[in-house]
Amino acid sequence: MPPSSSYLPPVMKDGEYGKWAELPPDLTSSILQRLGTVDILENAQKVCRSWRRVCKDPSMWRKIDMLNPGDLGSMPYDLEVMCRHAVDRSQGGLLEIDIWYFGTDELLNYIADRSSNLKTLRLIMCYPIADEGFIEAVAKLPLIEYLELSHCAMSGAALRVVGQTCPNLKTLKLSGEPNPDFNEDDLNNDDALAIAETMPGLRHLQVFGNFLTDTGLTAILDGCPHLEHLDLRKCFNVNFSGELAKRCVEKIKVVKRPNDSTAGHPYGNDWFHELNAKYTYGDTESRTMISVTPTMISVTPTTMIGTRC
Repeated sequence: MPPSSSYLPPVMKDGEYGKWAELPPDLTSSILQRLGTVDILENAQKVCRSWRRVCKDPSMWRKIDMLNPGDLGSMPYDLEVMCRHAVDRSQGGLLEIDIWYFGTDELLNYIADRSSNLKTLRLIMCYPIADEGFIEAVAKLPLIEYLELSHCAMSGAALRVVGQTCPNLKTLKLSGEPNPDFNEDDLNNDDALAIAETMPGLRHLQVFGNFLTDTGLTAILDGCPHLEHLDLRKCFNVNFSGELAKRCVEKIKVVKRPNDSTAGHPYGNDWFHELNAKYTYGDTESRTMISVTPTMISVTPTTMIGTRC
């Protein structure tokens, strides 16, 4: 649903740009929270003093989204340093964090040491983070309810620790590299068994491109009695038929089968489309995006709504 128009200031006339500095802090915060963390730290907080004050408020940092283009070598800033800075600003109030394309064991533990109230953790293509660092960090995050590990290197052993230390976990999303030409070496139920044996409270489970077999799926159905949504797309080792398929359909409200379309999956063919959509809101016929530079605040497809205040 598009946000209420009352949250957006009117288009200003020439000479009225300074009024941006006069906006109430809560309204300014509402506007700036539509941006990602990189945009806030690199651009928005440099617009004017009043915006910088808002950007320093811990309430601005309940969620940290480190979305970036992924070309780390060409960036003029250090994403890990920036992420640590954002975590520090949250002053222990961080509830949700998304890390894209970068990250280390040290960074993840830095976050965990300062964010014991964290409920949502999303790691996307964070290959440098290994089991050891992940396990150490997740043991400090007992309130996690939503965990996504997409194209990461964590093992079934790490997932088992998640289940043992995060009793509130309701959503788990795993995305890997699908392999339609699998062989016996690809038959692996480690993830599935870890989930089945330690995560009885799961409501939503995605195992996109996983190597689990019918045995692993059966274990999940036995061990996770409250599942409402199950995504098995690209799980080519699962023979989704007969009694197993019937059990899934009868037991679970929403089931996505191994050969179902991947349209809409953020790491499929529409990957970059999904990235671009991260900073948009509204319906498909009327998309609106806020962008900020130190000298201009604009809303597209509408006109510029302000300059340096």
